[in-house]
Amino acid sequence: MLSRLLLRELRHYFIKRRYVTINHNNKTRKMSLEQAKQVAAYRAVDEFVKSDCIFGVGSGSTVVYAVQRLAERVETENLKVVCIPTSFQAKQLIIKHNLTLGELETNSVIDVTIDGADEVDANMTLIKGGGGCLLQEKIVASCSKKLIIIADYTKDSQKLGDRYKKGIPIEVIPMAYVPIKNKIIGMFGGEIKLRSAIAKAGPVVTDNGNFLLDWMFTNQDMDWEKVSSIIKMIPGVVEIGLFVNMCQKAYFGQPEGTVVERTV
Repeated sequence: MLSRLLLRELRHYFIKRRYVTINHNNKTRKMSLEQAKQVAAYRAVDEFVKSDCIFGVGSGSTVVYAVQRLAERVETENLKVVCIPTSFQAKQLIIKHNLTLGELETNSVIDVTIDGADEVDANMTLIKGGGGCLLQEKIVASCSKKLIIIADYTKDSQKLGDRYKKGIPIEVIPMAYVPIKNKIIGMFGGEIKLRSAIAKAGPVVTDNGNFLLDWMFTNQDMDWEKVSSIIKMIPGVVEIGLFVNMCQKAYFGQPEGTVVERTV
């Protein structure tokens, strides 16, 4: 009975910290994707968030763990951190954990933003926007001294499209989505779908009142910086989920409980 209770306590500690794997009968148990996300998030927050910091809070499932870890450190270390959200979801996370909520109007320069990604290629080019928050995410990232990406190992690719098959999100003005779709296909090929909502009839509507197109490209060897610039020049395009030359470091949580770090 005592050994069983001890094992339970050890498991609780290791799962909370995520810096070691759990061994049972000399066999290493692989972490779930959620656990891999958490170990990456904790590592990034511990290394980059300091007291008196303006912190950009990204969006998505991995960022949930980053905010949890930040809240722990604020409570135990009495850190003074102002949090700038990248979405409605991020704002609610900040409020839920009783963190200090800020805004770009009064904090236009951000020390570090920690965010997730749908895919990261070998050049640290990102696909973001699977959760529909690409516009505000890019605005906050552009105001940040450092953009740090946290993800599980399935988001680590050599080329964009190797693993993430849902395409590159493009936020557009609703009235223009059809001509934008036709122009992009005409220039670059592939397939484009208007993203449909799940809990409502019709399309997804972003926090900014726009539609989302998902571009399933076929050519993985394009100059993504050039592609991004061309698409953003199309009237009606608000933003594209390509983040080129913006990320300084990425953390990928691994099945074994380790974290792979990559810098530019």
